[in-house]
Amino acid sequence: MRTSNYDKFPYTPVAGTMCSGWPEILGRLAEAMQPHGQNCVAAVECYQGVLHTELAAQLRTLPGVTFINTNDLFKPAEETERMTHPWVTDDRLFGRRASFSYADFLCPERVEACRQQIEQARGPVLVYGHGAAEVVSRPSILVYADMPRWEIQQRERRHIIDGLGVRNREEMPSKQYKRGYFVDWIVCDNLKKRLMERVDFWLDTTIEGHPKMISGATMLQGLALTARRPFRVVPFFDPAPWGGQWMKRVCGLDPAQQNYGWCFDCVPEENSLMLQVDGQLFEMPANNLVFSQTRALLGGSVEARFGQDFPIRFDFLDTIGGGNLSLQVHPTTQYIRDTFGIWYTQDESYYLLDAEDGATVFLGLKDGVDSSEMISALEEAQNTGGEFDVKRYVNQWPAKKHDHFLIPAGTIHCSGAGAMVLEISATPSIFTFKLYDWGRLGLDGLPRPINIGHGAHVIQWERNTGFTRKNLVNHVETVARGDGWKEERTGLHENEFIETRRHWFTKPVEHHTCGGVNVLNLVEGDEAVVESQSGAFEPFVVHYAETFIVPAAVGRYTIRPYGRSEGRQCGTIKAYVRFRQ
Repeated sequence: MRTSNYDKFPYTPVAGTMCSGWPEILGRLAEAMQPHGQNCVAAVECYQGVLHTELAAQLRTLPGVTFINTNDLFKPAEETERMTHPWVTDDRLFGRRASFSYADFLCPERVEACRQQIEQARGPVLVYGHGAAEVVSRPSILVYADMPRWEIQQRERRHIIDGLGVRNREEMPSKQYKRGYFVDWIVCDNLKKRLMERVDFWLDTTIEGHPKMISGATMLQGLALTARRPFRVVPFFDPAPWGGQWMKRVCGLDPAQQNYGWCFDCVPEENSLMLQVDGQLFEMPANNLVFSQTRALLGGSVEARFGQDFPIRFDFLDTIGGGNLSLQVHPTTQYIRDTFGIWYTQDESYYLLDAEDGATVFLGLKDGVDSSEMISALEEAQNTGGEFDVKRYVNQWPAKKHDHFLIPAGTIHCSGAGAMVLEISATPSIFTFKLYDWGRLGLDGLPRPINIGHGAHVIQWERNTGFTRKNLVNHVETVARGDGWKEERTGLHENEFIETRRHWFTKPVEHHTCGGVNVLNLVEGDEAVVESQSGAFEPFVVHYAETFIVPAAVGRYTIRPYGRSEGRQCGTIKAYVRFRQ
């Protein structure tokens, strides 16, 4: 039985000081405002999802300050709903990427009146809330209250936060998430990118009632340091209707929970990043690193293609002791562009970290499938609640530990029960068209959304048994070997932009980022250590099943067995953006 050594709270240590708790934070802000005297205008900008009742109540107590809440400057909620509806849509899951800014949400007349109030104020002013940094373009002090998206999702589930300019906290969480994904977070991120170099203080209010604050200089220093060494983002785990039991044991999770289906351990737009400052952990969205250190993290070639999108995603799908995933398909590139305004699609693959006897993966269509007949059968199952004969239409492949199944967009697929999948994919994160869900309800007791209409437009009907066997199942070849190591190419399909390489090693093996970001997972062995031959970073220890990121700026690095794994064979799977065959 393996003892869990999986680190659920990784961090980057950085020098600096941290204020903890509201009394200390308010004292530091009052001290920072004092040199600006009676003319001080402070702005506290907020990411969507912060708890305004807590923040506003505390900041109002700053002595002698005129407090202005930008919530009073927004257009009526009904007007905002009408403005955003074409992008939010009535669909339960999907919208269309919008291009709003705060100027679209704020009432110009109210903003102008607010600016006049600031001009005429006698004494210091604090402008708080969404768009505060738009209302006050050059504040004396700029504070940013940030919020990771995983915590936003937890607050949506508890129905305690609203979207930008609307009152939607009572909506189902999937609809709240959709508004954030397609509208609100784009607005917040675009402003944050412009502000990052100017922020004086960053606020971490992830834990309600326990705020922390660091200086902008400490924040930037921590991001610069992280972008030049191997690092991990903070993983998060979630149950699923089909969820399993493997992650409880291997990742050291709460055994009392019914199951864990998902772990997202490399999705920077969703995950947190932690800095250790003054011996305490400061949490923020991992996307801050992508925005601030784009070239060092991604590399010039990846940045040229993807801008400030982190293009590679690693996550876990645990069905060991669970059930089949929903039968599904991902949109083709043109379809996701035309329909949702997203510029690249969710190509992916399933790497089997582990598997029970008899585990399978459903992948590709059976030979001779009639498309009209299959879509009609799916629709009948959906409309009547009857069964869809999956095995009549879809291949079911035996799956064992370390198998690799490639899933270019448009390929019908799902993991069967008894599999522990490391999903390696492109980043667009919600564009899964479910076709059949085995008659299950979601964890909320409601039928899970089925998207046969979307799916019918993107299924690649020529991807039959022969195509799948030849191109998508264990397409492995040895490409190099040396003293104590072997390198294998395991994919992905030529239609996909991600390349994956597996290394087996008992001795140090050399890697090079080749100017692009590398994402790896230790798929075999208890521990390994990542080292710089030039001493550019401290040795970085990783444990079994942990995903870690090696920024492009690192260049050369080595990985070798470490600790309990010394003298034993270890394995890593590495993904990077493919530019040349």
